[in-house]
Amino acid sequence: VYVPGEPSETARSREREKSSLREYFESLLVTVILALFGTTFIVQAFKIPSQSMEPTLLVGDHLLVNKFIFGGRGHWYDAVLPYRDVRRGDVIVFKFPFQDHPHYVKRVVGMPGDRIKIVDQKVYVNGEKMDEPFAYHDPSAPYDPFLFNFPPSNPDELLSNMQPEWANEISSHVADGELVVPPGRYFAMGDNRDHSWDSRYWGFVDRDAIMGRPVVIYWSLAAPEDSAEDRPVATSLVDTLFHWPARLRWARMLHTVH
Repeated sequence: VYVPGEPSETARSREREKSSLREYFESLLVTVILALFGTTFIVQAFKIPSQSMEPTLLVGDHLLVNKFIFGGRGHWYDAVLPYRDVRRGDVIVFKFPFQDHPHYVKRVVGMPGDRIKIVDQKVYVNGEKMDEPFAYHDPSAPYDPFLFNFPPSNPDELLSNMQPEWANEISSHVADGELVVPPGRYFAMGDNRDHSWDSRYWGFVDRDAIMGRPVVIYWSLAAPEDSAEDRPVATSLVDTLFHWPARLRWARMLHTVH
């Protein structure tokens, strides 16, 4: 029975719909804000595009990068947050210092103040040969003098594929046959030493350029054996849809990065 002055069932139904829509919108807005906050300050997805970190990271590995771990900048509250300094041996994602600053992933070999040299494919830091179980050398790769004698002892030993700015700068960081890493900068190399364009060829990584540290591989998809560059887009798309289950690297899922 309808009582005058009270809202009808239709009106109450409309109010419930408005309330549900408002709650849905508010929940969606909070979710979007949290997602944006998370990808901006805490974690970000990253895909491995090259062979430079093989076999540690393979082309087609999709990583979650912890952007929070190296966040400390000397503020009073750093001590109560789970920050830590960059360490030798850390795998890092950083902005390349040249060419529109794409993101690169390499391993920290030299810390600020370290003295670096490479002799016969062995890396020496502060006079001690490093134990690098992650380093891989390809016996079929072309000869690279920077794997046998680095830093170069004279300008005649500079390579044509070096970044020009680094070729002009490197000699100012060499003392007694060793490369001295300046304050606030790092020397980084790929684990796939014969196929990595790294600090040997373009210089140091600035501390402010380091975005974070990869922590886990959440997805890994092997590239097709034949190149899809010359195939029609539709053919490549169909091939991807039908064959991606076989190309999934199941054993790498949720594999932590070290």
